[in-house]
Amino acid sequence: MNPYVKLDVENGIGTIEFFHPQSNSLPGEILQKLAGTITEAGINDDILVVILKSGGDRVFCAGASFDELMAIENEDQGKQFFSGFANVINAARKCPKFIIGRVQGKAVGGGVGMASATDYCLATKFASVKLSELAIGIGPFVVGPPIERKIGLSAFSQLTINATKWHSAQWAREKGLFAEVYDSADEMDKAIKELAEKLVSSNPDSMRELKQVMWEGTENWDSLLVQRAAMSGKRVLSEFTRKTLVKLKKG
Repeated sequence: MNPYVKLDVENGIGTIEFFHPQSNSLPGEILQKLAGTITEAGINDDILVVILKSGGDRVFCAGASFDELMAIENEDQGKQFFSGFANVINAARKCPKFIIGRVQGKAVGGGVGMASATDYCLATKFASVKLSELAIGIGPFVVGPPIERKIGLSAFSQLTINATKWHSAQWAREKGLFAEVYDSADEMDKAIKELAEKLVSSNPDSMRELKQVMWEGTENWDSLLVQRAAMSGKRVLSEFTRKTLVKLKKG
């Protein structure tokens, strides 16, 4: 299947789905479409609540596109690529509608950041998480703010420093990333449907104001995350990271 981002609207619920055949990794084009679609859902009067999900059943999001990381040739290109993640996070932050996250499988790097940028995230027991950036010589600079906001500095540090370890979905729930963890995708989808339908019948003005309250203190993220993108863009050019990427590419 070809990569895609799509928005379906039904009964006040806007469902945004993204997909990439390489474990739902995110190249720049998909990141741009995803940020734009989240913004579009936010201004659509027919949408009262948003669900963010990915296609497939094994991996929610594998983070940055490996091929695009290897293709970065200078700091400007690096900043532009990592700004794609910044734009998705900021679009979710500024969307006036609550965003429910649906995490059916593993989340790595930017995928953990996207889950953290939702307002209420549900997952299956297969949704283990990992921040692998340091292991390849970069660091979760861009996704750090939303993850730290959601789970706290201590848990974020654990994910960041132990960069090759998978942390279970139950661990993520205990730290606050996931609200609930289910045994199957069917159970999770039933819970998401029930929650979304409740929110559709809630006062939209109150939900909008509550979201603003919940995200207080993040008003500087438009500039902060771009600065972080520049940090990642510089690190990806380092000799350490280049050698590591080549080694990983060879398997």
